[in-house]
Amino acid sequence: MTQERYNRVLIALHWLLALALIGQFGLGLWMEEIPKDPPGVRAYWFNLHKSIGLLIVLFVLWRMAWRLTHAVPALNNTPAWQAKVANLTHGVMYVLMLLIPVSGFLGSSFSQYPVKFFGLILPRLWEPQPVFKDFLSEVHEFSALTLAAFVVLHVLAVIWHTVVKKDGLLNRMRWGA
Repeated sequence: MTQERYNRVLIALHWLLALALIGQFGLGLWMEEIPKDPPGVRAYWFNLHKSIGLLIVLFVLWRMAWRLTHAVPALNNTPAWQAKVANLTHGVMYVLMLLIPVSGFLGSSFSQYPVKFFGLILPRLWEPQPVFKDFLSEVHEFSALTLAAFVVLHVLAVIWHTVVKKDGLLNRMRWGA
């Protein structure tokens, strides 16, 4: 039996992660501009960003596990090359959704500051190493910008399918019966 749309769990996880990632991206850009004085203000926002990032990892892993264990709607009437591009794009987005928080966590764990999860100090994995911290910060930022570009590509593809092709592809994400 061919499924016509994603199940409600995948739809909910899609939109939850979309909102969380957009919020994290905005917070990440904004908090870079926070001055280091007075002490504590910048640290509060960075720790909140890290805490939300750790939650995002859990939701991404849940989404990936659900996606791998549940049927998804077929790409009917879609040329093979477009289906391959769509699958590749989604695969890259999943990798980036994991790489961003993991590189952020690892970079933070190489810094001189403790990693906190909503105020709870997590165990230090190793001693501070500025070179590793800087490298992982670059990976984190580059990955976030790359994911943002893929999200724009994803949204443009949805618009193209909805406005130009009018093929009902967006119905796969419809919540109702």
